Amino acid sequence: MIATLAFYVFAAILIASAVMVVTSRNPVHSVLFLILAFFNAAALFLIAGAEFLAMILVIVYVGAVAVLFLFVVMMLDIDFAQLREGFQRYAPLGAIIGGILLLELFMVLATWRFAPEAAALRMNPNPPGVTNAEALGRILYTDNIFLFQGAGLILLVAMIGAIVLTLRDRPGTRRQDIAAQVSRAGSVSVRSVPQGAGLKEIGILRPPSPEEEKPKQVEHHHGGHH
Repeated sequence: MIATLAFYVFAAILIASAVMVVTSRNPVHSVLFLILAFFNAAALFLIAGAEFLAMILVIVYVGAVAVLFLFVVMMLDIDFAQLREGFQRYAPLGAIIGGILLLELFMVLATWRFAPEAAALRMNPNPPGVTNAEALGRILYTDNIFLFQGAGLILLVAMIGAIVLTLRDRPGTRRQDIAAQVSRAGSVSVRSVPQGAGLKEIGILRPPSPEEEKPKQVEHHHGGHH
């Protein structure tokens, strides 16, 4: 009874927060409602006995993806007036595309057939002595290991492609030269500092730069010729 009541409460909050994600005018509010939807979905996973998926949903999506969305939205300077103008301009086209997608979903659901053993496997508990994380590990890393590795390779190729496409060698960009900084002579000086002496008494010595050393050497040569 308590589990059923909790399921309906979390499901109602999840649906309401999902609707608010789409209908909120402020993008920050949309991201906050998205985080609320993730938490309620994690609670539903806990009720279903999938504690591993619930923790992954909270750690990965709430702790990383949703927070990243929130930071990006808060850092962007969004003109809401221009955003509403664009929405009104493309609303008819968006409605047509949404109607087509809705029609396709209805066509898929009309031809959907459940497997005869699906009802028996619904909410089926794990075998005795096997946790939820262990059962998922067996499916991913034992039964479907080649498919899992293939998906990882596809994601790796996509990541490398994104880095290559966005990498630009811009002329005039100042880059850090670690070797020049480390090998520079006179960058560190050893001094005998008396006990209790402060910065005002001993002063702060800075090694001269090459530009500062050049004029001194030129003046020395001129003095030798005279």
